[in-house]
Amino acid sequence: MDNTIVISTLSMAGLGLFFATLLAFANQKLKVEEDPFIEKILHELPGINCGACGFTSCRQYAEALAKKEAASDKCKASQEEQRADLARLLGVSLKTKVKEAAVVHCGADNSIRKTKALYTGVETCLAAHNTFGGELLCDYGCLGYGDCVQACPFGGITIVKGLPKIDRDKCTACAKCVVACPRKIISIMKVEDTQVLYVACSSQDKGALTRKTCSVGCIACGICEKLTGSAFSVKNNLSSVNEERMSGIKNKEEVLKKCPTKCILKI
Repeated sequence: MDNTIVISTLSMAGLGLFFATLLAFANQKLKVEEDPFIEKILHELPGINCGACGFTSCRQYAEALAKKEAASDKCKASQEEQRADLARLLGVSLKTKVKEAAVVHCGADNSIRKTKALYTGVETCLAAHNTFGGELLCDYGCLGYGDCVQACPFGGITIVKGLPKIDRDKCTACAKCVVACPRKIISIMKVEDTQVLYVACSSQDKGALTRKTCSVGCIACGICEKLTGSAFSVKNNLSSVNEERMSGIKNKEEVLKKCPTKCILKI
């Protein structure tokens, strides 16, 4: 055998052994020991990295919990059993979880939606919104392409007749859909009470223009405000609900009945 080949082979083998030894040594000296307590906390988190807790990942939240730099009730996706186990692990009391869910502030489905043109572009809400507002006549209404559906990590949203339908059993109020909606017509509301009212409209146009663009839009008539006092308020031509004062409304059915465009709905 040619001595050159033998020398080359031995040299490569020697270099490989040298670098392998060097890497093994570096691994032992430079490795970061995992905190077993963090791993235990991670085991009690859902691991979906939705970001609703304010941290970019479940691990980051677990690290903050281990350092006592975050509250134990920040995870919206955890089930009751997980929340209880996490509280025991951290040695803190279990806080009462208020049921929250996403709410869509638009009530114009395909049957009543008014259009201004035919949109043939990329079928996403963001693309349509950035292309002269898509085909919808209302500049504030739901575009219906389902960016919120794609954003939901729990499969809690479906498009029905052009509008997002929220499955409140699956919704964890992570607010991913809120961020994904280019028209900002989705919000997170407390839904413990089945008698919660909300305004299914986001239009800030004056009443006369809203009537032309949508038959179920808020026209800022102020009837809801007069009937409930401070529970409803009209600003920028749009009525909104004060959630903290919702329980004080005794005449909810009257509010629903007297809204002229029926844009106030019950959850």
